[in-house]
Amino acid sequence: MTADPTAAPVLPAEVTARWQARFRAPRVSLPDWAQDAPHRSLYSSDVSGVVEQYAWDREADTHRQVTDRPNGTLVGTVSPDGRTIWWFADTDGDEFGVWMTEPFAGGEDAVAVAEVGPAYPAGLEVGRSLVAIGRSTDDGSELWLAPSGGCPRVIYRHTDPASVDALTRDDALLVMSHSEHGDPRYPALRVLRTADDAVVAEKWDGEGRGLHALEFGPLPDDRRLLVGHERRGREELLLWDVATDTETVIELDLPGDVTAGWYPDGAALLVGHDHAARTELYRYDLSTGALEKLDTPQGVVRGATARPDGTVELAWSSAERPPVIRRADGPVVLSVSAEEPPAGYPVEDRWVPGPGGEVHALLVRPSGPAPYATAFLVHGGPEAADDDSYRARRAAYVDAGYAVVHVNYRGSTGYGSTWRDALTGRPGLTELEDVGAVYDALVAEGLVDPSRALLSGGSWGGFLTLLGLGTQPERWAAGIAEVPVADYLAAYEYDMEGLRAYDRALFGVSPKEKRDVYVRSSPITYVDAVAAPVLVVAGANDPRCPIRQIDNYLNELERLAKPHEVYRFDAGHGSLVIEETIRQVEAALSFALRHVTP
Repeated sequence: MTADPTAAPVLPAEVTARWQARFRAPRVSLPDWAQDAPHRSLYSSDVSGVVEQYAWDREADTHRQVTDRPNGTLVGTVSPDGRTIWWFADTDGDEFGVWMTEPFAGGEDAVAVAEVGPAYPAGLEVGRSLVAIGRSTDDGSELWLAPSGGCPRVIYRHTDPASVDALTRDDALLVMSHSEHGDPRYPALRVLRTADDAVVAEKWDGEGRGLHALEFGPLPDDRRLLVGHERRGREELLLWDVATDTETVIELDLPGDVTAGWYPDGAALLVGHDHAARTELYRYDLSTGALEKLDTPQGVVRGATARPDGTVELAWSSAERPPVIRRADGPVVLSVSAEEPPAGYPVEDRWVPGPGGEVHALLVRPSGPAPYATAFLVHGGPEAADDDSYRARRAAYVDAGYAVVHVNYRGSTGYGSTWRDALTGRPGLTELEDVGAVYDALVAEGLVDPSRALLSGGSWGGFLTLLGLGTQPERWAAGIAEVPVADYLAAYEYDMEGLRAYDRALFGVSPKEKRDVYVRSSPITYVDAVAAPVLVVAGANDPRCPIRQIDNYLNELERLAKPHEVYRFDAGHGSLVIEETIRQVEAALSFALRHVTP
Protein backbone atom coordinates (compact mmCIF):
# COMPACT_ATOMS: atom_id res chain seq x y z
CA MET A 1 0.00 0.00 0.00
CA THR A 2 1.05 3.61 -0.48
CA ALA A 3 2.40 5.38 2.60
CA ASP A 4 -0.09 7.81 4.11
CA PRO A 5 1.46 10.27 6.62
CA THR A 6 -1.99 11.55 7.63
CA ALA A 7 -2.80 8.16 9.18
CA ALA A 8 -0.14 8.60 11.87
CA PRO A 9 -0.57 9.68 15.47
CA VAL A 10 -0.13 13.44 15.39
CA LEU A 11 2.99 14.96 16.94
CA PRO A 12 2.49 18.22 18.81
CA ALA A 13 2.56 21.16 16.41
CA GLU A 14 5.68 22.65 18.01
CA VAL A 15 7.54 19.34 17.60
CA THR A 16 6.61 19.11 13.91
CA ALA A 17 7.58 22.74 13.36
CA ARG A 18 10.95 22.16 15.06
CA TRP A 19 12.05 19.13 13.05
CA GLN A 20 10.84 20.63 9.77
CA ALA A 21 12.65 23.90 10.53
CA ARG A 22 15.96 22.03 10.58
CA PHE A 23 15.38 20.84 7.02
CA ARG A 24 14.09 24.20 5.77
CA ALA A 25 16.99 26.21 7.22
CA PRO A 26 19.10 27.25 4.18
CA ARG A 27 22.50 25.61 3.89
CA VAL A 28 25.59 26.40 1.85
CA SER A 29 28.60 24.38 0.79
CA LEU A 30 32.23 25.40 1.23
CA PRO A 31 32.90 27.93 -1.58
CA ASP A 32 35.15 26.75 -4.41
CA TRP A 33 37.38 29.65 -5.53
CA ALA A 34 39.19 30.40 -8.77
CA GLN A 35 42.97 29.97 -8.48
CA ASP A 36 43.82 33.05 -10.54
CA ALA A 37 40.86 35.13 -9.34
CA PRO A 38 40.29 34.09 -5.71
CA HIS A 39 37.57 36.71 -5.21
CA ARG A 40 35.35 34.67 -7.53
CA SER A 41 33.71 31.68 -5.83
CA LEU A 42 31.05 29.07 -6.51
CA TYR A 43 28.95 27.35 -3.87
CA SER A 44 25.81 25.24 -3.68
CA SER A 45 22.82 26.17 -1.54
CA ASP A 46 19.24 25.15 -0.94
CA VAL A 47 18.14 28.70 -0.08
CA SER A 48 15.56 28.51 -2.91
CA GLY A 49 14.20 25.22 -1.55
CA VAL A 50 16.22 23.22 -4.11
CA VAL A 51 19.97 22.64 -4.13
CA GLU A 52 21.43 24.86 -6.88
CA GLN A 53 24.73 26.56 -7.81
CA TYR A 54 25.53 30.16 -6.85
CA ALA A 55 28.26 32.56 -7.99
CA TRP A 56 29.79 34.87 -5.38
CA ASP A 57 31.94 37.88 -6.24
CA ARG A 58 33.66 38.64 -2.95
CA GLU A 59 35.01 42.01 -4.04
CA ALA A 60 31.57 43.31 -4.97
CA ASP A 61 29.85 41.08 -2.36
CA THR A 62 27.26 40.01 -4.94
CA HIS A 63 25.58 36.62 -5.21
CA ARG A 64 23.88 35.19 -8.29
CA GLN A 65 21.90 31.98 -8.70
CA VAL A 66 23.48 30.17 -11.64
CA THR A 67 21.27 27.10 -12.07
CA ASP A 68 17.53 26.65 -11.69
CA ARG A 69 16.29 23.12 -12.41
CA PRO A 70 13.28 21.20 -11.01
CA ASN A 71 15.38 18.49 -9.34
CA GLY A 72 18.38 20.66 -8.50
CA THR A 73 22.06 20.82 -9.45
CA LEU A 74 24.57 19.29 -7.08
CA VAL A 75 27.93 19.50 -8.88
CA GLY A 76 29.74 22.56 -10.21
CA THR A 77 33.14 24.26 -10.35
CA VAL A 78 34.70 27.54 -11.48
CA SER A 79 37.52 27.86 -14.03
CA PRO A 80 40.98 28.93 -12.80
CA ASP A 81 40.61 32.39 -14.36
CA GLY A 82 37.21 32.84 -12.71
CA ARG A 83 35.47 33.60 -15.99
CA THR A 84 33.44 30.41 -16.46
CA ILE A 85 31.22 28.23 -14.32
CA TRP A 86 30.88 24.54 -15.11
CA TRP A 87 27.96 22.46 -13.84
CA PHE A 88 26.64 18.97 -14.50
CA ALA A 89 23.15 18.63 -15.96
CA ASP A 90 21.47 15.26 -15.50
CA THR A 91 17.83 14.34 -16.13
CA ASP A 92 15.50 14.27 -13.13
CA GLY A 93 18.23 13.11 -10.76
CA ASP A 94 19.37 10.10 -12.78
CA GLU A 95 23.05 11.26 -12.75
CA PHE A 96 23.33 10.74 -16.52
CA GLY A 97 24.00 13.91 -18.47
CA VAL A 98 26.46 16.49 -19.80
CA TRP A 99 28.66 19.30 -18.53
CA MET A 100 27.34 22.81 -19.11
CA THR A 101 29.13 26.17 -18.98
CA GLU A 102 28.02 29.71 -18.26
CA PRO A 103 29.89 33.02 -17.84
CA PHE A 104 30.58 33.86 -14.21
CA ALA A 105 28.92 37.24 -14.58
CA GLY A 106 25.83 35.68 -16.19
CA GLY A 107 24.66 34.89 -19.69
CA GLU A 108 23.58 31.97 -21.81
CA ASP A 109 24.53 28.46 -20.75
CA ALA A 110 25.77 25.94 -23.30
CA VAL A 111 26.88 22.33 -23.57
CA ALA A 112 30.58 22.46 -22.70
CA VAL A 113 32.05 19.89 -25.11
CA ALA A 114 29.34 18.54 -27.39
CA GLU A 115 31.56 15.79 -28.79
CA VAL A 116 31.80 14.06 -25.41
CA GLY A 117 28.11 13.14 -25.24
CA PRO A 118 25.90 12.24 -22.25
CA ALA A 119 27.29 9.86 -19.62
CA TYR A 120 27.80 9.40 -15.91
CA PRO A 121 30.51 11.81 -14.74
CA ALA A 122 33.98 10.43 -13.98
CA GLY A 123 35.94 13.50 -13.03
CA LEU A 124 36.49 16.97 -14.47
CA GLU A 125 39.64 19.12 -14.51
CA VAL A 126 39.31 22.61 -15.94
CA GLY A 127 42.72 24.03 -16.84
CA ARG A 128 43.93 27.28 -18.33
CA SER A 129 44.35 25.99 -21.87
CA LEU A 130 42.43 22.71 -21.88
CA VAL A 131 39.78 20.65 -20.12
CA ALA A 132 39.91 16.96 -19.15
CA ILE A 133 36.58 15.16 -18.86
CA GLY A 134 35.90 11.66 -17.58
CA ARG A 135 32.77 9.78 -18.56
CA SER A 136 31.31 6.38 -17.76
CA THR A 137 28.71 4.31 -19.62
CA ASP A 138 27.71 0.66 -19.79
CA ASP A 139 30.62 0.20 -22.20
CA GLY A 140 33.18 1.34 -19.62
CA SER A 141 35.18 4.53 -19.16
CA GLU A 142 36.49 7.21 -21.50
CA LEU A 143 38.73 10.17 -20.70
CA TRP A 144 38.64 13.14 -23.08
CA LEU A 145 40.98 16.07 -23.57
CA ALA A 146 39.59 19.28 -25.07
CA PRO A 147 42.26 21.90 -25.86
CA SER A 148 41.12 25.50 -26.19
CA GLY A 149 40.52 26.09 -29.88
CA GLY A 150 41.40 22.48 -30.74
CA CYS A 151 39.55 19.27 -31.44
CA PRO A 152 38.49 17.17 -28.43
CA ARG A 153 39.98 13.70 -28.42
CA VAL A 154 39.75 10.47 -26.44
CA ILE A 155 42.99 9.87 -24.53
CA TYR A 156 41.94 6.74 -22.66
CA ARG A 157 39.30 4.05 -23.04
CA HIS A 158 38.79 0.91 -20.95
CA THR A 159 36.00 -1.42 -19.83
CA ASP A 160 36.94 -0.94 -16.16
CA PRO A 161 36.33 2.28 -14.17
CA ALA A 162 38.72 5.21 -14.57
CA SER A 163 38.55 8.89 -13.73
CA VAL A 164 40.19 12.27 -14.30
CA ASP A 165 41.90 13.37 -11.07
CA ALA A 166 44.26 16.37 -11.35
CA LEU A 167 46.07 18.75 -13.72
CA THR A 168 49.33 20.57 -13.20
CA ARG A 169 48.98 24.34 -13.01
CA ASP A 170 50.56 24.71 -16.47
CA ASP A 171 48.24 22.01 -17.94
CA ALA A 172 51.24 19.96 -19.08
CA LEU A 173 50.46 16.81 -17.07
CA LEU A 174 47.23 15.03 -16.21
CA VAL A 175 46.87 12.33 -13.58
CA MET A 176 44.13 9.73 -13.89
CA SER A 177 43.11 6.80 -11.72
CA HIS A 178 42.27 3.44 -13.22
CA SER A 179 41.38 -0.12 -12.24
CA GLU A 180 42.88 -2.12 -15.08
CA HIS A 181 44.03 -4.61 -12.44
CA GLY A 182 40.35 -5.38 -11.81
CA ASP A 183 39.47 -3.76 -8.48
CA PRO A 184 38.11 -0.18 -8.53
CA ARG A 185 38.20 0.00 -4.73
CA TYR A 186 42.01 0.21 -4.89
CA PRO A 187 42.85 2.41 -7.87
CA ALA A 188 46.24 2.87 -9.51
CA LEU A 189 47.56 6.18 -10.87
CA ARG A 190 48.87 7.11 -14.31
CA VAL A 191 50.34 10.44 -15.39
CA LEU A 192 49.89 11.52 -19.02
CA ARG A 193 51.55 14.33 -20.96
CA THR A 194 48.74 16.39 -22.43
CA ALA A 195 50.75 17.45 -25.50
CA ASP A 196 50.87 13.93 -26.93
CA ASP A 197 49.04 11.68 -24.40
CA ALA A 198 52.30 9.85 -23.61
CA VAL A 199 52.58 8.04 -20.26
CA VAL A 200 55.02 9.90 -18.01
CA ALA A 201 54.75 7.86 -14.81
CA GLU A 202 52.77 5.07 -13.17
CA LYS A 203 52.14 4.12 -9.54
CA TRP A 204 50.28 1.18 -8.04
CA ASP A 205 50.70 -0.21 -4.55
CA GLY A 206 49.36 -3.67 -5.38
CA GLU A 207 46.22 -5.59 -4.53
CA GLY A 208 44.27 -4.32 -1.57
CA ARG A 209 46.05 -0.95 -1.44
CA GLY A 210 44.55 2.07 -3.11
CA LEU A 211 46.18 5.31 -4.25
CA HIS A 212 44.21 8.54 -4.48
CA ALA A 213 45.50 11.60 -6.34
CA LEU A 214 44.55 14.67 -4.31
CA GLU A 215 46.18 17.72 -5.93
CA PHE A 216 49.24 18.81 -7.88
CA GLY A 217 51.31 21.46 -6.17
CA PRO A 218 50.11 25.04 -6.73
CA LEU A 219 53.30 26.56 -8.18
CA PRO A 220 53.55 27.35 -11.93
CA ASP A 221 55.93 24.49 -12.79
CA ASP A 222 55.04 22.21 -9.85
CA ARG A 223 55.38 18.49 -10.48
CA ARG A 224 54.65 17.42 -6.89
CA LEU A 225 51.48 15.36 -6.63
CA LEU A 226 49.83 14.96 -3.24
CA VAL A 227 48.69 11.34 -2.95
CA GLY A 228 46.69 9.41 -0.38
CA HIS A 229 47.96 5.88 0.31
CA GLU A 230 47.17 3.08 2.79
CA ARG A 231 50.45 1.17 3.09
CA ARG A 232 50.24 1.05 6.88
CA GLY A 233 46.59 0.07 7.07
CA ARG A 234 45.04 3.54 7.10
CA GLU A 235 44.76 6.61 4.88
CA GLU A 236 48.05 8.56 4.91
CA LEU A 237 49.95 10.95 2.66
CA LEU A 238 52.91 11.09 0.33
CA LEU A 239 54.37 13.54 -2.19
CA TRP A 240 55.15 12.07 -5.58
CA ASP A 241 57.45 14.07 -7.84
CA VAL A 242 56.19 12.75 -11.15
CA ALA A 243 59.04 14.39 -13.13
CA THR A 244 61.71 12.37 -11.31
CA ASP A 245 59.38 9.54 -10.23
CA THR A 246 60.48 9.91 -6.60
CA GLU A 247 58.30 10.07 -3.53
CA THR A 248 58.42 11.47 -0.01
CA VAL A 249 56.27 9.73 2.56
CA ILE A 250 54.69 12.07 5.13
CA GLU A 251 54.50 10.33 8.48
CA LEU A 252 52.17 12.00 10.96
CA ASP A 253 51.69 10.86 14.54
CA LEU A 254 47.90 10.82 14.29
CA PRO A 255 45.75 7.73 15.03
CA GLY A 256 43.07 8.10 12.34
CA ASP A 257 42.83 8.66 8.59
CA VAL A 258 44.26 11.82 7.07
CA THR A 259 43.73 13.75 3.86
CA ALA A 260 45.17 17.09 2.76
CA GLY A 261 45.25 20.01 0.37
CA TRP A 262 47.88 22.63 -0.41
CA TYR A 263 48.44 26.06 1.02
CA PRO A 264 48.66 28.36 -2.03
CA ASP A 265 52.37 29.10 -1.50
CA GLY A 266 53.21 25.40 -1.88
CA ALA A 267 55.20 25.39 1.38
CA ALA A 268 52.64 23.68 3.61
CA LEU A 269 49.70 21.28 3.64
CA LEU A 270 46.28 21.72 5.21
CA VAL A 271 45.71 18.32 6.83
CA GLY A 272 42.34 16.90 7.82
CA HIS A 273 42.40 14.16 10.45
CA ASP A 274 39.30 11.97 10.91
CA HIS A 275 39.14 9.76 13.98
CA ALA A 276 36.31 8.34 16.11
CA ALA A 277 33.58 10.38 14.38
CA ARG A 278 35.32 13.78 14.73
CA THR A 279 37.64 15.92 12.60
CA GLU A 280 40.77 17.91 13.42
CA LEU A 281 42.67 20.31 11.15
CA TYR A 282 46.44 20.87 11.05
CA ARG A 283 49.01 22.91 9.15
CA TYR A 284 52.00 20.78 8.13
CA ASP A 285 55.18 22.66 7.18
CA LEU A 286 56.95 20.76 4.39
CA SER A 287 60.41 22.19 5.12
CA THR A 288 60.47 21.67 8.91
CA GLY A 289 57.95 18.86 9.38
CA ALA A 290 56.20 20.93 12.05
CA LEU A 291 52.57 19.98 12.63
CA GLU A 292 50.42 22.77 14.05
CA LYS A 293 46.85 22.06 15.15
CA LEU A 294 44.29 24.67 14.12
CA ASP A 295 41.91 25.82 16.81
CA THR A 296 38.53 24.51 15.66
CA PRO A 297 35.73 23.32 17.99
CA GLN A 298 34.92 19.63 18.41
CA GLY A 299 32.76 18.36 15.61
CA VAL A 300 33.08 17.46 11.94
CA VAL A 301 34.68 19.36 9.05
CA ARG A 302 33.06 18.57 5.69
CA GLY A 303 35.65 20.51 3.72
CA ALA A 304 38.44 23.02 4.23
CA THR A 305 40.55 25.25 2.00
CA ALA A 306 43.55 27.54 2.52
CA ARG A 307 43.17 30.95 0.87
CA PRO A 308 45.98 33.01 -0.73
CA ASP A 309 46.14 35.27 2.34
CA GLY A 310 46.86 32.24 4.54
CA THR A 311 43.44 32.06 6.18
CA VAL A 312 41.64 28.72 6.32
CA GLU A 313 37.94 28.42 5.51
CA LEU A 314 35.95 25.36 6.49
CA ALA A 315 32.47 23.84 6.61
CA TRP A 316 31.84 22.77 10.21
CA SER A 317 29.03 21.39 12.36
CA SER A 318 28.48 19.26 15.43
CA ALA A 319 25.58 17.06 16.48
CA GLU A 320 24.24 20.00 18.50
CA ARG A 321 25.32 23.00 16.41
CA PRO A 322 24.09 23.65 12.84
CA PRO A 323 26.47 23.84 9.84
CA VAL A 324 28.44 27.03 9.30
CA ILE A 325 31.00 28.23 6.76
CA ARG A 326 33.64 29.91 8.92
CA ARG A 327 37.32 30.73 9.15
CA ALA A 328 39.45 28.52 11.35
CA ASP A 329 40.00 31.53 13.64
CA GLY A 330 36.26 32.02 14.14
CA PRO A 331 34.51 34.55 11.86
CA VAL A 332 31.61 33.40 9.68
CA VAL A 333 32.56 33.54 5.99
CA LEU A 334 29.26 32.89 4.24
CA SER A 335 25.65 32.74 5.37
CA VAL A 336 22.44 32.96 3.34
CA SER A 337 20.05 33.34 6.26
CA ALA A 338 19.95 35.41 9.44
CA GLU A 339 17.97 32.70 11.21
CA GLU A 340 19.73 29.72 12.76
CA PRO A 341 17.89 26.38 12.71
CA PRO A 342 16.97 24.64 15.98
CA ALA A 343 19.84 22.94 17.78
CA GLY A 344 20.36 19.20 17.57
CA TYR A 345 21.13 16.70 20.31
CA PRO A 346 24.52 15.59 21.64
CA VAL A 347 25.84 12.13 20.76
CA GLU A 348 27.40 9.70 23.24
CA ASP A 349 30.17 7.31 22.22
CA ARG A 350 29.85 3.60 22.81
CA TRP A 351 32.54 1.01 22.09
CA VAL A 352 31.06 -2.48 21.98
CA PRO A 353 32.87 -5.84 21.59
CA GLY A 354 31.94 -7.36 18.24
CA PRO A 355 32.88 -10.47 16.24
CA GLY A 356 35.49 -8.49 14.29
CA GLY A 357 36.71 -6.20 17.07
CA GLU A 358 35.47 -3.14 18.95
CA VAL A 359 32.50 -1.51 17.23
CA HIS A 360 32.09 2.26 17.57
CA ALA A 361 28.50 3.40 17.99
CA LEU A 362 26.86 6.76 18.66
CA LEU A 363 23.85 7.10 20.95
CA VAL A 364 21.37 9.96 21.31
CA ARG A 365 18.92 9.85 24.21
CA PRO A 366 15.44 11.39 24.22
CA SER A 367 13.96 12.90 27.34
CA GLY A 368 12.60 10.50 29.94
CA PRO A 369 13.86 7.29 31.51
CA ALA A 370 15.28 4.24 29.71
CA PRO A 371 14.65 1.75 28.23
CA TYR A 372 13.77 3.68 25.09
CA ALA A 373 11.97 3.00 21.87
CA THR A 374 14.98 3.17 19.58
CA ALA A 375 15.68 3.90 15.94
CA PHE A 376 18.85 2.25 14.64
CA LEU A 377 19.76 4.57 11.75
CA VAL A 378 22.47 2.82 9.73
CA HIS A 379 24.59 4.72 7.24
CA GLY A 380 24.99 4.07 3.53
CA GLY A 381 28.17 3.64 1.55
CA PRO A 382 29.22 1.18 2.85
CA GLU A 383 32.46 3.21 2.73
CA ALA A 384 31.18 6.04 4.91
CA ALA A 385 30.63 6.65 8.63
CA ASP A 386 28.21 8.25 11.03
CA ASP A 387 29.75 11.07 13.04
CA ASP A 388 29.35 14.00 15.42
CA SER A 389 27.81 16.27 12.77
CA TYR A 390 24.45 18.02 12.57
CA ARG A 391 21.81 15.65 11.19
CA ALA A 392 18.26 16.92 10.75
CA ARG A 393 16.89 13.41 10.26
CA ARG A 394 18.52 12.12 13.46
CA ALA A 395 17.11 15.05 15.43
CA ALA A 396 13.63 14.49 13.98
CA TYR A 397 13.50 10.99 15.46
CA VAL A 398 14.67 12.30 18.84
CA ASP A 399 12.04 15.06 18.67
CA ALA A 400 9.44 12.33 18.13
CA GLY A 401 10.59 10.54 21.30
CA TYR A 402 13.02 7.90 20.01
CA ALA A 403 16.56 7.18 21.07
CA VAL A 404 18.82 7.00 18.02
CA VAL A 405 21.74 4.63 17.56
CA HIS A 406 24.32 4.81 14.77
CA VAL A 407 26.67 1.86 14.22
CA ASN A 408 29.97 2.27 12.36
CA TYR A 409 30.00 -1.35 11.31
CA ARG A 410 32.80 -3.19 9.51
CA GLY A 411 32.96 -1.53 6.11
CA SER A 412 32.90 1.98 7.60
CA THR A 413 35.72 4.41 6.92
CA GLY A 414 37.81 6.16 9.56
CA TYR A 415 38.79 3.00 11.43
CA GLY A 416 41.58 1.69 9.20
CA SER A 417 41.80 -0.37 6.02
CA THR A 418 41.26 -3.75 7.70
CA TRP A 419 37.98 -2.60 9.25
CA ARG A 420 36.82 -1.02 5.99
CA ASP A 421 37.59 -4.13 3.94
CA ALA A 422 36.32 -6.74 6.41
CA LEU A 423 33.02 -7.21 4.56
CA THR A 424 34.73 -8.33 1.32
CA GLY A 425 33.17 -11.58 0.10
CA ARG A 426 30.30 -11.40 2.59
CA PRO A 427 28.71 -7.95 2.42
CA GLY A 428 25.57 -7.21 4.37
CA LEU A 429 25.74 -10.15 6.74
CA THR A 430 29.06 -8.92 8.14
CA GLU A 431 27.78 -5.42 8.92
CA LEU A 432 24.61 -6.78 10.52
CA GLU A 433 26.68 -8.85 12.94
CA ASP A 434 28.08 -5.57 14.27
CA VAL A 435 24.65 -3.93 14.36
CA GLY A 436 23.40 -6.94 16.31
CA ALA A 437 26.29 -6.74 18.76
CA VAL A 438 25.52 -3.09 19.52
CA TYR A 439 21.80 -3.87 19.81
CA ASP A 440 22.48 -6.67 22.30
CA ALA A 441 24.88 -4.54 24.37
CA LEU A 442 22.47 -1.61 24.64
CA VAL A 443 19.57 -3.93 25.51
CA ALA A 444 21.73 -5.48 28.25
CA GLU A 445 22.62 -2.00 29.47
CA GLY A 446 18.93 -1.22 29.83
CA LEU A 447 18.94 1.57 27.23
CA VAL A 448 17.07 -0.11 24.34
CA ASP A 449 13.63 -1.66 24.74
CA PRO A 450 13.96 -4.86 22.67
CA SER A 451 10.25 -4.84 21.83
CA ARG A 452 10.44 -1.29 20.42
CA ALA A 453 13.44 -1.18 18.09
CA LEU A 454 13.23 -0.16 14.46
CA LEU A 455 15.89 -0.41 11.76
CA SER A 456 16.27 2.26 9.07
CA GLY A 457 18.75 3.47 6.48
CA GLY A 458 19.19 4.77 2.97
CA SER A 459 21.06 3.29 -0.01
CA TRP A 460 23.46 0.73 1.51
CA GLY A 461 21.72 1.45 4.80
CA GLY A 462 18.42 0.59 3.10
CA PHE A 463 19.98 -2.66 1.88
CA LEU A 464 21.06 -3.47 5.45
CA THR A 465 17.57 -2.64 6.69
CA LEU A 466 15.82 -5.10 4.38
CA LEU A 467 18.51 -7.73 4.94
CA GLY A 468 18.28 -7.22 8.71
CA LEU A 469 14.50 -7.62 8.72
CA GLY A 470 14.93 -10.98 7.01
CA THR A 471 17.98 -12.32 8.87
CA GLN A 472 17.31 -10.85 12.34
CA PRO A 473 13.48 -10.82 12.50
CA GLU A 474 13.49 -11.33 16.28
CA ARG A 475 15.20 -7.97 16.86
CA TRP A 476 13.13 -5.51 14.84
CA ALA A 477 9.61 -4.19 15.38
CA ALA A 478 9.62 -2.26 12.08
CA GLY A 479 11.90 -1.29 9.21
CA ILE A 480 12.20 1.77 6.96
CA ALA A 481 14.35 1.19 3.86
CA GLU A 482 15.07 4.19 1.66
CA VAL A 483 16.39 3.76 -1.91
CA PRO A 484 17.68 0.26 -1.04
CA VAL A 485 19.30 -2.65 -2.78
CA ALA A 486 16.48 -5.17 -2.39
CA ASP A 487 17.17 -7.86 -5.01
CA TYR A 488 20.94 -8.01 -5.49
CA LEU A 489 20.95 -10.06 -8.69
CA ALA A 490 18.49 -7.70 -10.36
CA ALA A 491 20.29 -4.65 -8.97
CA TYR A 492 23.52 -5.87 -10.57
CA GLU A 493 21.74 -6.36 -13.89
CA TYR A 494 20.22 -2.86 -13.95
CA ASP A 495 23.04 -0.87 -12.26
CA MET A 496 25.47 1.51 -13.94
CA GLU A 497 28.68 -0.26 -14.98
CA GLY A 498 30.83 1.48 -12.37
CA LEU A 499 28.74 -0.03 -9.59
CA ARG A 500 28.77 -3.45 -11.21
CA ALA A 501 32.56 -3.30 -11.18
CA TYR A 502 32.45 -2.31 -7.50
CA ASP A 503 30.18 -5.29 -6.76
CA ARG A 504 32.52 -7.69 -8.55
CA ALA A 505 35.35 -6.44 -6.37
CA LEU A 506 33.27 -6.53 -3.20
CA PHE A 507 32.01 -10.08 -3.75
CA GLY A 508 35.20 -11.27 -5.41
CA VAL A 509 33.31 -12.57 -8.45
CA SER A 510 30.50 -11.68 -10.82
CA PRO A 511 27.03 -13.24 -10.48
CA LYS A 512 27.76 -15.34 -13.57
CA GLU A 513 30.84 -16.82 -11.89
CA LYS A 514 29.28 -17.46 -8.48
CA ARG A 515 25.62 -16.69 -8.20
CA ASP A 516 25.20 -18.09 -4.70
CA VAL A 517 27.34 -15.43 -2.96
CA TYR A 518 25.03 -12.73 -4.31
CA VAL A 519 21.96 -14.75 -3.34
CA ARG A 520 23.37 -15.18 0.19
CA SER A 521 23.61 -11.40 0.64
CA SER A 522 20.36 -10.45 -1.10
CA PRO A 523 17.39 -9.22 0.98
CA ILE A 524 14.89 -10.92 -1.33
CA THR A 525 16.38 -14.29 -0.35
CA TYR A 526 15.06 -13.84 3.20
CA VAL A 527 11.74 -12.14 2.46
CA ASP A 528 9.79 -15.16 3.78
CA ALA A 529 11.25 -14.59 7.25
CA VAL A 530 10.31 -10.89 7.46
CA ALA A 531 7.96 -10.46 10.40
CA ALA A 532 7.95 -6.70 10.98
CA PRO A 533 6.06 -4.14 8.91
CA VAL A 534 8.30 -2.35 6.41
CA LEU A 535 8.19 0.98 4.59
CA VAL A 536 10.14 1.21 1.33
CA VAL A 537 11.02 4.62 -0.13
CA ALA A 538 12.02 4.49 -3.81
CA GLY A 539 13.15 6.95 -6.48
CA ALA A 540 11.69 6.46 -9.96
CA ASN A 541 14.94 7.49 -11.71
CA ASP A 542 17.48 5.96 -9.32
CA PRO A 543 20.58 4.73 -11.24
CA ARG A 544 22.24 3.25 -8.14
CA CYS A 545 19.40 1.23 -6.62
CA PRO A 546 17.08 0.88 -9.62
CA ILE A 547 13.35 0.86 -9.11
CA ARG A 548 12.84 -2.44 -10.95
CA GLN A 549 14.75 -4.49 -8.39
CA ILE A 550 12.86 -2.74 -5.57
CA ASP A 551 9.59 -3.67 -7.29
CA ASN A 552 10.69 -7.32 -7.30
CA TYR A 553 10.98 -7.20 -3.51
CA LEU A 554 7.68 -5.35 -3.10
CA ASN A 555 5.94 -7.91 -5.27
CA GLU A 556 7.20 -10.68 -2.99
CA LEU A 557 5.95 -8.82 0.09
CA GLU A 558 2.58 -8.50 -1.64
CA ARG A 559 2.50 -12.16 -2.61
CA LEU A 560 3.31 -13.24 0.93
CA ALA A 561 0.80 -10.77 2.43
CA LYS A 562 3.54 -9.15 4.51
CA PRO A 563 2.58 -5.77 6.02
CA HIS A 564 4.30 -3.07 4.01
CA GLU A 565 3.96 0.41 2.58
CA VAL A 566 5.76 2.18 -0.23
CA TYR A 567 6.55 5.83 -0.89
CA ARG A 568 7.63 6.67 -4.44
CA PHE A 569 9.11 9.96 -5.57
CA ASP A 570 10.01 11.33 -8.98
CA ALA A 571 13.79 11.74 -8.72
CA GLY A 572 16.92 9.63 -8.39
CA HIS A 573 18.99 8.36 -5.49
CA GLY A 574 17.44 10.83 -3.07
CA SER A 575 16.13 14.33 -3.66
CA LEU A 576 17.68 17.80 -3.80
CA VAL A 577 14.25 19.36 -3.26
CA ILE A 578 13.82 20.23 0.43
CA GLU A 579 10.02 19.91 0.56
CA GLU A 580 10.28 16.48 -1.05
CA THR A 581 12.82 15.43 1.59
CA ILE A 582 10.44 16.66 4.29
CA ARG A 583 7.62 14.60 2.77
CA GLN A 584 9.84 11.52 2.88
CA VAL A 585 10.80 12.09 6.52
CA GLU A 586 7.14 12.75 7.35
CA ALA A 587 6.20 9.42 5.78
CA ALA A 588 8.97 7.67 7.74
CA LEU A 589 7.96 9.23 11.07
CA SER A 590 4.32 8.46 10.39
CA PHE A 591 5.17 4.82 9.78
CA ALA A 592 7.45 4.64 12.83
CA LEU A 593 4.88 6.18 15.18
CA ARG A 594 2.19 3.76 14.05
CA HIS A 595 4.34 0.67 14.57
CA VAL A 596 6.88 1.52 17.28
CA THR A 597 5.38 3.72 19.97
CA PRO A 598 7.85 6.04 21.71
